[in-house]
Amino acid sequence: MDQQLQVFVTVAEKQNFSRTAEELHMTQPAVSQYIRTFEDNLGVRLLERTNKYVRLNQAGDIVYHHAKEIIGLYTKMERLVDDLTNKASGPLTIGASYTFGEYVIPRIIAKMKENYPEIKPSITIGNTAKIADLIMHHQLDVGIVEGHFKNEKQLKIEEFAEDYMVIVASPGHPLAKETKEITVKDLERQTWILRELGSGTREAAEKVFQRYDITPADILNFSSTQSIKVAIEEGLGISLISKWALQKELKNGDLAVIDVKELPLTRRFSIVTSSPFQTKALQVFIELLRHNKKLTVYTEE
Repeated sequence: MDQQLQVFVTVAEKQNFSRTAEELHMTQPAVSQYIRTFEDNLGVRLLERTNKYVRLNQAGDIVYHHAKEIIGLYTKMERLVDDLTNKASGPLTIGASYTFGEYVIPRIIAKMKENYPEIKPSITIGNTAKIADLIMHHQLDVGIVEGHFKNEKQLKIEEFAEDYMVIVASPGHPLAKETKEITVKDLERQTWILRELGSGTREAAEKVFQRYDITPADILNFSSTQSIKVAIEEGLGISLISKWALQKELKNGDLAVIDVKELPLTRRFSIVTSSPFQTKALQVFIELLRHNKKLTVYTEE
């Protein structure tokens, strides 16, 4: 791979020539020379330099964005060629939306490491939109997401697991104590605690609102499922959450499922990839997802 490209990307991320030199085991003058040559070859300045900082300018942003893609593709090419003669091993970059990444992926990784210790997984957790974008730009080998996202037609999508979404509240919440049948209209007067826009969990909640013509009295937004669970325990409101994310709280009695006539809502999780070529490590991981259903479905404990 072109050394100038790697040096430029490292400078952009470290925002410092000295730290780049240390990271790449080079001298600082050598780093500076690589950057000057790279800029000369492109015919444009890429970095704004002062005594206090090094920052990308507009041209630098464009080059950095594409450089990351090029490096990702080059690394994938090397691994594919290496796979022709070697067994499943090496790095595997995995992305997952929050629910799957926080509550299911650890079990999958443990199973994989037990049988393929030479595979070195790296996990990125984010909302569905973020993970799909990283897959699209070759920053991840594979993603596990729920819901819909941009550029779906440009990616390979395989549905593989089903999830159940339920309404939860604190055990002391009025709805948790209600003895009569609860309908979705009873939920409209409640404060809803939801994930941010762009997450698959938020999309599931919006589907419920649209399907049953619900306009919540109030909505509080949180950026993680864990913070939502704590907020519910504190009595701030109700939410729609995956049963995958609730097993400990339900077992301990910290949260209660609200039995609503029209629910639970089911949704599908999908495996997302961007390339028709797969390393042996990626093949192993995908096969684990497909064939270890007991790891990827909710079960009562």
